[in-house]
Amino acid sequence: MGSERYEQLIAFLSTHLPPPIEQEQLADGILVFRGGSPGEVIATLTRSSVIIEEFRMEWPTPSMPVVRPRRVGAVKWRRLPETAAMNAIEQLIKGAREVRRGRYRTCQMCGTNTPPEWLTDEDTCQTCAPPEREVVH
Repeated sequence: MGSERYEQLIAFLSTHLPPPIEQEQLADGILVFRGGSPGEVIATLTRSSVIIEEFRMEWPTPSMPVVRPRRVGAVKWRRLPETAAMNAIEQLIKGAREVRRGRYRTCQMCGTNTPPEWLTDEDTCQTCAPPEREVVH
């Protein structure tokens, strides 16, 4: 999959996602980029598409968070002229970041702008939340 345009997309995603950027190679040359700390945007580059997702994490159990991103959009990069594809991808990244950051809340105790998965309720971060009492069975 060594096309020049594919390489340009790798470089584009590496410079347009929020830092720090983690990159993971999956089967069939699929690349997954995760930008931001905490995570903000996930971009998946395939042979024909760039899929942009808002980073989202859930806690199905108290000790195991699971990343469950929400799709913002996809661009069929082989079907569009280069400039149009890059502009569309850039706008999707911006939109995903805005939506993600719009979900952050300011902790009423410490004033930290906190992503939703690190809040114990509407306006208290996990760091400031009172410790739960241990239950002895």
